[in-house]
Amino acid sequence: MSFFRNQFANVVEWEEFREDMIFYKWKNREIKKGSKLIIRPGQDAIFLNNGSIEGAFQEDGEYDIESQIIPFLSTLKGFKFGFNSGMRVEVLFVNTKEFTVKWGTKNAINIPAVGLPGGMPIRANGTFQFKVNDYISLIDKIAGIKNQYLVEDVKIRITSVLDQLLMKWIVTEGKDMFNLQANAFEIAKGIREDLDSQMVESGLTITGFQIMSFSYPKEVQDMINKNASHGMVGNIDKYQQISMIDSMSSGKNSGGGTASDMAGMMMGMNMANQMIDKMNKQNQQQTQNQNQQPAPTASPQNQDQKRPNFCPNCGTKTSEGNFCSNCGHKLV
Repeated sequence: MSFFRNQFANVVEWEEFREDMIFYKWKNREIKKGSKLIIRPGQDAIFLNNGSIEGAFQEDGEYDIESQIIPFLSTLKGFKFGFNSGMRVEVLFVNTKEFTVKWGTKNAINIPAVGLPGGMPIRANGTFQFKVNDYISLIDKIAGIKNQYLVEDVKIRITSVLDQLLMKWIVTEGKDMFNLQANAFEIAKGIREDLDSQMVESGLTITGFQIMSFSYPKEVQDMINKNASHGMVGNIDKYQQISMIDSMSSGKNSGGGTASDMAGMMMGMNMANQMIDKMNKQNQQQTQNQNQQPAPTASPQNQDQKRPNFCPNCGTKTSEGNFCSNCGHKLV
């Protein structure tokens, strides 16, 4: 008799386990008398009946469904197996580990920036982590209509809103548009919180979000590197002057045809005009400063030294007074 009874038994397990699979649904099969449930490490088994949770089992191991599982099910506690009939339920196996996913912007994000009407095109990349934290929401929003759910499905959903969140938090926390890495932690923190609020309704939680690097267009990155080497980060005027000097000294503006020569001449003339204008302003300022200074006045001692030694009227040797002691003539 045991042979006939056990030939209908089956094993309820995650038959096609994958590391990138978030859940797998064992469904549309009848659980027979003598069947076993196998839960492997890192898995939870959720018994469902008509879409409602009957019981959740989290300890890995092998269980006899009739004696060890059914007594803990909500509405199926008194279920009795017949000789040729069983219990029809769905079993949802959930991967309980924390998943780590790499992300990167597919296209450059134009971040608003002063002086750049079209914005600053920026790319970014990094990682984020997530895990299942609410079985009820997971079943209501996803598992109710899907037999399996992959990490790639979550990644697609995350990246669909990531560009907008990057723009939002770069504008909010990006103190220096040319050194966003310095504020990467604050930007990532804001993005994680926004992503978590969107994913929580699906039973998932975003446990971490990291920005590994920001990247700029090559021209902008060259400008940043050159500005850093000259200690003039953020001063576009000085960078342009240095670029023109470097370009002319290296001969990059020559040998490229008439248009290139004309462009070089225009840049040179523009730079010369700026230098001349600056020198004129400095000269004007020096002249104004000199005109504002009071003229020097002669001291009494100097005045005494200019007096003649003899009276021009009578020829008598003069003293230190203002009049001749002999004839009373006023001395110069």
